Amino acid sequence: MSFEAKLKQLNIVLPAAPQPVASYIPAVRAGDLLFLSGTGPFKDGKIVFAGKLGRDLTVEQGYEAARLTVLNALAIVRKELGSLDRVLRIVRVSGHVASADGFTQQPAVINGASELLVEIFGEAGRHARLALGAAELPLNMAIELELILQIR
Repeated sequence: MSFEAKLKQLNIVLPAAPQPVASYIPAVRAGDLLFLSGTGPFKDGKIVFAGKLGRDLTVEQGYEAARLTVLNALAIVRKELGSLDRVLRIVRVSGHVASADGFTQQPAVINGASELLVEIFGEAGRHARLALGAAELPLNMAIELELILQIR
């Protein structure tokens, strides 16, 4: 089954690709790798999940923020490549979580992105990962993700 067909089977509709909020481009191709710039939990151009995990948001809300953020990342991939079917595998996910003092559940939050990638891409969605706490993220985002993908 194609990855585009898998999205339909899961009733997932990708949002419009978010626009850069500063002086950068959303993705860069280098050989068979696609490097995505950081993106966040945008919907209709606005941040949906703002603030810090462990103070303003629960782990469950962070998990949902990570799912929304990875859908925005996949929208960028589709815009860049024309189709998710050009993805060979997800190589790495770097997750940054705006964290209140003492919050240490960043991996549980970023699981929202990781588990959705496996749902969509199967074994090709299993990836190396980094889940870090951050004092602050741009625009008061709760989550920021960057991805590296191998493409055809």
